[in-house]
Amino acid sequence: MKDSFSRLHPIVGIVYFAAVISFSMFLMNPVCLAVSLSCAVANAVQLNGQKTVLFGLKFILPTAVLVMLINPIVNHSGVTILTYLPWDNPLTLESVVYGIASAVMLSSVVFWFSSFNKVMTADKLVYLFGKIAPALGLLLSMAFRFVPRFSAQFREVRTARKLLGREKSGFIEKIKDAVRVISVMLSHSLEDSIETADSMKARGYGLKGRTAYSNYSFTKRDAIALLLICISTASLIVLRVFGTAKYRYFPSVKGELAGIDSVIFFTLYFLLMIMPFVINIWEGIRWKRLQSAI
Repeated sequence: MKDSFSRLHPIVGIVYFAAVISFSMFLMNPVCLAVSLSCAVANAVQLNGQKTVLFGLKFILPTAVLVMLINPIVNHSGVTILTYLPWDNPLTLESVVYGIASAVMLSSVVFWFSSFNKVMTADKLVYLFGKIAPALGLLLSMAFRFVPRFSAQFREVRTARKLLGREKSGFIEKIKDAVRVISVMLSHSLEDSIETADSMKARGYGLKGRTAYSNYSFTKRDAIALLLICISTASLIVLRVFGTAKYRYFPSVKGELAGIDSVIFFTLYFLLMIMPFVINIWEGIRWKRLQSAI
């Protein structure tokens, strides 16, 4: 399926992800956590397909389990004592619940960032920050591009060493091979950074009066999407300031999960989080209708 949300103006994308990632990090209400994680996974699967599932199983799930296990061991706050650990520290219900909530929060933020990397490409970041803060725009674009390029180059070096028969078995030999590969990667990264700096200097990056080409135009559809995001974000902030959907984990688990205000808050929160998924589904249905009408 084509990603219609990423074709919106970059300002829409940056505002949206700034809102949803911030809400996902600071709203620890269980309903908000569940909504954020489910919508983040749905959007990520829609953008990346099977890669998202593999990424979640390989990296996010083990990390989440580790957070759930470590938090009750190091955090002993709470009034509901379940048992005592072998070193006589209490294991509390509140620390277990907070560990689960922290794991869900961390997972949702990682999934949102995976969608952010897919939608907000390097050229969009340069477009947004190039005029206001050229150095920041360049830094962000290089930072997001560094990891995939570094991984691809690392695989190339490993493959080349295997074909040349340089990789050896044994624990010490593998450590030496890893050090050699890292040394090659560092040398390559330094050379690449010098070439990039010389190339940008030759092209006059950062000079006064320098212009940049962009094919982004702010349309009516972008204005509607940005307005909906801003209204939803402002409404959620106002409701939260007045105490709606508040929730605590210490010293006891207590919070607001029902009530008219909470239902309104959770509905707005869900609509904001699911917006890219709905836009892509709607555009897909619309496109099929246009095709069938031909």
